Amino acid sequence: MTDTHTVDGFFAAYAQALLARDEQAVAALYAVPSLILFPGTSIPVTDAAQTAAFFASSWPQYGGVDTAEPSITVIAEGPVGVWADVTWDHGAGPAERFCYQLVAGPDGYRIAVLTLLDLPG
Repeated sequence: MTDTHTVDGFFAAYAQALLARDEQAVAALYAVPSLILFPGTSIPVTDAAQTAAFFASSWPQYGGVDTAEPSITVIAEGPVGVWADVTWDHGAGPAERFCYQLVAGPDGYRIAVLTLLDLPG
């Protein structure tokens, strides 16, 4: 798997896992505990199986998507990790945008907080 000790390496590994529709590989890139924030909902993640199940259920919405190119802007850095503003292009321009709080660990970065953002206007 790609090196997850750099921000670019982390998102390369994340994109690879997403495109492979490999919910176990995606779950391995999330910290436990972690938090997912979407409008009107907060999902506290307390088990890697919870993350895997979430992604397994989301694969149908990405039918036909075979490209996941991240445009990454590190917006803050601190002693525990980084915050990255990432816009994903699925082959036809910006499609999704999230802020990821990545925490550093011995095996590289893991997502601690995922927040949905508006696409650039």
